[in-house]
Amino acid sequence: MPENLFNIESQDLPQQKRYHNDSITFPTVIIPNTQSTDDLKSSIRDHKPYLESILHTNGAILFRGFTSVSSASDFNDVVEAFGYDELPYVGGAAPRTNVVGRVFTSNESPPDQKIPFHHEMAQVPTFPLKVFFFCEVEPKIGGETPIVLSHIIYDKMKLKYPDFVDKLEKDGLIYTRVLGEDDDPSSPIGRGWVSTFMTKDKAVAEERAEKLGMKLEWTDDGVKTVMGPIPAIKFDGTRQRKIWFNSMVAAYTGWEDARNDPVKAVTFGDGTPLPAHVIHDCLKILEEESVAIPWQKGDVLLLDNLAVLHSRRAFEPPRRVLASLCK
Repeated sequence: MPENLFNIESQDLPQQKRYHNDSITFPTVIIPNTQSTDDLKSSIRDHKPYLESILHTNGAILFRGFTSVSSASDFNDVVEAFGYDELPYVGGAAPRTNVVGRVFTSNESPPDQKIPFHHEMAQVPTFPLKVFFFCEVEPKIGGETPIVLSHIIYDKMKLKYPDFVDKLEKDGLIYTRVLGEDDDPSSPIGRGWVSTFMTKDKAVAEERAEKLGMKLEWTDDGVKTVMGPIPAIKFDGTRQRKIWFNSMVAAYTGWEDARNDPVKAVTFGDGTPLPAHVIHDCLKILEEESVAIPWQKGDVLLLDNLAVLHSRRAFEPPRRVLASLCK
């Protein structure tokens, strides 16, 4: 560990969790050493392999106290310092706006709405491997981004509901969503089809949907998208373990607006409905195992999207958290 560069704190934040005989500290919190540079960008470039080893072990890193990161442009520089390729946001559900470079707003749904736990873009075949968040304006009240380790959820669900998990592994899931043409900022899944497929041409939209394995059914005022069957349980080969990689709880409890009924938004891959009591118990397990560290201005949170699910709590404005997705 580069002692002259970072202090790694794991005790100052009571929300942190430890797993596997304390071999995992979730998340790892990295702050600048008082005797070293406060330039997060150069620190990343100099010690990228070390930081990636921490991320691989613990799944999430919170960089806190680096005053060199105070704007969206600074955040974009931090993302680029890691050198990961950008992932275009094609097929995602959340309404987002490009801010600068590779930086977008996070889900723009109203502040009184919770965003349930999910892996980013787990409902489509092409998803980011890394997700960055940056707190530009810390919330007045609430607004945390709870995170939870995916393999912990898989292990607990497998133990409690083995038949359900076996069926998930066998059949996967089908996600169904109805989109208008334009974005609906009042909805957590309000991204219109023009934004979703980055085109106003229906033929081009159909081509891009087909590449995702998604079926489109056009209506008078929008389109019904059907994705799947798509795996709900994956094997993380880099860590040699199974993970709870899906948006099942998010879809079943949160994909609701004027066009969408959440109960119909996700089914087993054979089309049969999901058992409500299991979904709600899974949500309870997610909440119990999650870590929710209150945002501070300048925080940068890096998630391994294979290892970690995330969500968003309701908040009282102001709050501005930005995001960037990487391959």
